[in-house]
Amino acid sequence: MSLAKAIATGAVLLLGSLLGSAFAGVSAALATGKPEPWQIGLQKPSTPLMERVTDFHTLVLIIITLITLLVTVLMIWVMIRYRAKRNPNPSSVTHNTLVEVVWTVVPVLILVIIAVPSFRLLYYSDKAPPLSEAAKKAGEKYFYLKVTGHQWYWSYVYDGPQGGRFRFESRIACRTKADCDKASKEVGRPLIRLLDTDNAVVLPAGATVRVQVTSADVIHSWAMPSGGAKVDAVPGRLNEMWVRFDKPGWYYGQCSELCGADHAFMPISVQVVSKADYQKWLAAAWQKAKKEDVGWSIVEEPKKTSMLETKTTKR
Repeated sequence: MSLAKAIATGAVLLLGSLLGSAFAGVSAALATGKPEPWQIGLQKPSTPLMERVTDFHTLVLIIITLITLLVTVLMIWVMIRYRAKRNPNPSSVTHNTLVEVVWTVVPVLILVIIAVPSFRLLYYSDKAPPLSEAAKKAGEKYFYLKVTGHQWYWSYVYDGPQGGRFRFESRIACRTKADCDKASKEVGRPLIRLLDTDNAVVLPAGATVRVQVTSADVIHSWAMPSGGAKVDAVPGRLNEMWVRFDKPGWYYGQCSELCGADHAFMPISVQVVSKADYQKWLAAAWQKAKKEDVGWSIVEEPKKTSMLETKTTKR
C-alpha cells in the first residue's frame, strides 16, 4: 500500500470515528444503553453492577499492559545484551536463587491482587443488595421479573397492579432498514435494527430488580452489556441475577448463547421510566392482558388444595 493510500485510509477512518461520536451524542436522548458506531471498549455503564465490572476490567487491563511491557523490555534487553556476537563465550550460570524467588512470588501477588476484587464482584453480582431502612419504611420491596427464553423470542411475567400476574411476548421489531423506517413512523420514535422489540420491558428507575431466568426449549442467555447483565436461560432451571437502572432511557441487549437458526434475532429492549409513568404503564399492560391482546395474557395461578382434599382424592 502506498503512503498516499495509507494516509487517505487513515483520514477516512478518523472522519468516520468523529461522525460516529457526533451521531452518538445526538441519539443519546433516545437510547442510553446501546452499541455506538466506531465504538471501542465496553458500553457506558448504566447500572451499579456494570460500573464495578468496568472498574475491574480497567484494573486487569492496566496489570496485563504493565506485564506485557515488562516482558517486552526484558526480551529486547536479553536479545541485545546477551547476543552471540557480544558473548562469544556463554556464561555457565544455571540458576539464581533471588531471581527464582522473585519470579515465583511476584506472579502470586499479582493473582491475589486480581482475585480479591474478582471475588467481591462475583458476590456483588450474585446477591441483590439489601433494601435500606428508609426504603423498608417507605414500603418499597424487591421488584421481580421472570424471563423465559423461547426459539426465538422472550416472554416476561410481571406482578399485576392489584394482585395476580400477567405475561407478554417480546419479539424483534424489524430486521431490515426498510422495515425499521416503516415501523419507526408507526411508533413515533426511531427504532434500532436488530435491537428494538415490539413489546419492551418497562422498569421503574431506581428499583432493584431481581431477574429470574429460565427457558422453554433450548439454552438461551439474557444479556445486556450496558447493565452488566448476563445469565443463562436453562430448561428446567431458574437462574437469578439483579439489575438497577438509575436513569430513565432505553437499554438494549441480545441473546448471547447460540440457540438455533434465529439466534441473531432475539433482542432485548428495556425502557426505564419514572415510578409514576411505570404505574401508568402497569395499569395499561394489565388491561391488555385481560383483553388478551396478541402476545398478552393473564397468568393462571395453580389452584391450592388442602392436605385433606388431597387424601380424599387419593382414596
